[in-house]
Amino acid sequence: MVVPPNPWSAFWQRLPVPLRNRYYLTLLIFFFILIFLDKNNLWTQWKLMRAKHRLQQDKALYQEKIKEAKEQAETFELTKERYARERYYMRRPGEDVYIIQEAK
Repeated sequence: MVVPPNPWSAFWQRLPVPLRNRYYLTLLIFFFILIFLDKNNLWTQWKLMRAKHRLQQDKALYQEKIKEAKEQAETFELTKERYARERYYMRRPGEDVYIIQEAK
């Protein structure tokens, strides 16, 4: 009985020796799956890293805005009496307020 030649044997013999090693081949397939086919592949990791970087930038921006708002609130606490007197013509009891308008 004649055994037909294996169609893959010619291909298998042309491969470099390290690729014919089954452990090396298994390792290559494993890395291929991890890099391209896994749920957490390289593309996903890259997108997540970009999103993390963007969120860190936003965090720094908002922290700066919070700092400015706190400074503005402190300034307002110091000047609210002046603001109320100028804007709403408020006065203390027993005090006379004179409104002076500039000539046009």
